[in-house]
Amino acid sequence: MHDDCWVVLYGKAYDLTKFAKVHPGGAKLITDAAGMDATAIFDPIHPKDIMDKLLKPALTMGVVDTTTIKPEHVCKPPEAHKPAPKKKKAVKADDGAEEEEEFKKPPLAAMLNSFDFESVAREVMEPQAWGYYSSGGDDEITLRDNHLAFQRITMRPRILVNVREIDMTTKILGVPASLPLYFTATALAKLAHQEGELAIVKAAKKAGVPYMLPTLSSYTLDEMLAARTPDQVVFSQLYVNPERSRSEEYVAKLEQAGVQALFVTVDAPQLGRREKDMRNKFTQQGSDVQGDDEDEGAVDRSQGATRAISSYIDPGLNWEDVPWLKSITKMKVLLKGVQCAEDAVMAYKSGLAGCVLSNHGGRQLDTCRPGIEVLPEVMEAVRAEGATKENFAVFIDGGVRRGGDVFKAVALGAQAVGVGRPVLYSLASYGQNGIVRMVHMLQDELQMVMRLAGTPNIPSITEKHVITTNLADHIVPLPIDNLTHKTYQGLEPAARL
Repeated sequence: MHDDCWVVLYGKAYDLTKFAKVHPGGAKLITDAAGMDATAIFDPIHPKDIMDKLLKPALTMGVVDTTTIKPEHVCKPPEAHKPAPKKKKAVKADDGAEEEEEFKKPPLAAMLNSFDFESVAREVMEPQAWGYYSSGGDDEITLRDNHLAFQRITMRPRILVNVREIDMTTKILGVPASLPLYFTATALAKLAHQEGELAIVKAAKKAGVPYMLPTLSSYTLDEMLAARTPDQVVFSQLYVNPERSRSEEYVAKLEQAGVQALFVTVDAPQLGRREKDMRNKFTQQGSDVQGDDEDEGAVDRSQGATRAISSYIDPGLNWEDVPWLKSITKMKVLLKGVQCAEDAVMAYKSGLAGCVLSNHGGRQLDTCRPGIEVLPEVMEAVRAEGATKENFAVFIDGGVRRGGDVFKAVALGAQAVGVGRPVLYSLASYGQNGIVRMVHMLQDELQMVMRLAGTPNIPSITEKHVITTNLADHIVPLPIDNLTHKTYQGLEPAARL
């Protein structure tokens, strides 16, 4: 099986012999399905077109008449996708003894902030899926600092400004938005909710914000595009495939469908070590992108992440490839994952439309800076080169949880902010309606902050409304953020598992 592994998916046979060794979820999941129709265990999480995105065309061996496949050669659907039993939590009885009671999900109306959704999602999601979404790199320093960095920026409000009417509307890359916010790309949304990315597309329309379609989605590109309303504009994220023709085909399809902008992820030539995810690994369909083969001698485990990521993301991508990226599309092309001023300046000089200051949600290089902390140096550097908001858009993502966070990012020069986990957590908790409510709460918070800061509209928000003296020094004592501390689930050492 290790030397010759063919698998049937959606009526096509694929040669996965080599891919099995670099499969993000480990080789065993694939080799166990060798010679079988694995569609039933593949479909609940993956999109139908994933193999066309990842594999060389030569590895598609041909069409299979599924009526000729014997029942014993068909993989059974995973048990894990049956409704999970309700979780229980420990509570104290009247006599002081601890008892267990079923978790009762509060009504949607009880959600008052984005942390509320996170706390509910932790209870209702499968542990493996929760670990996949919530994990960060190494010690998760950057994961946590992404939000705490906003608290190192203090407000400098102005008074006696006419703020009777507050206008939060803006344009993101020319696309109208109800506030300076978009849904950033996140992988495998079906882990949160069966409707996955389709629900996010629909919620984005209702909330009046753009959605960046992910490359590694749970639904196919066609299915996500079909979920749009006729007048809805979306962006797309791109992992550049080592087989460049795959990326060219994908980009051409995006452009033909009217997608307005292409965000090329540049901060993942290798995956970070996400230990929370590794300890509670999602192995049902191999969704987890942490390499871990059962056969110890087959592959060097220390290279697991490198193998996994390089199977579908080109670690050789570099500045010399930027002209190629620009040549294959008329869409606006931006870099997602810039973390210093020098790279932002290079992006501007390369003729790109902008960049996203991002550390991949704290899932890659630990102890690197949050996007909001990188923002002031980037704005100073690109402005010195002649960049304006019109010819070079700068965005940030990571740690945005409050309307005040949106305000601070805009004040420091960002055109808008991206949110990822809050979308997934609200989706997991209450479906499409949860996402819409989460955005409405951020709108309510932003409206309040704008009114109290003396800024009646988005253009009136400037760097003079915030103080960044303590943003980069990391030594400022802060009050305990109870919402963060009570929703953050800490890492556990092996001895305590």
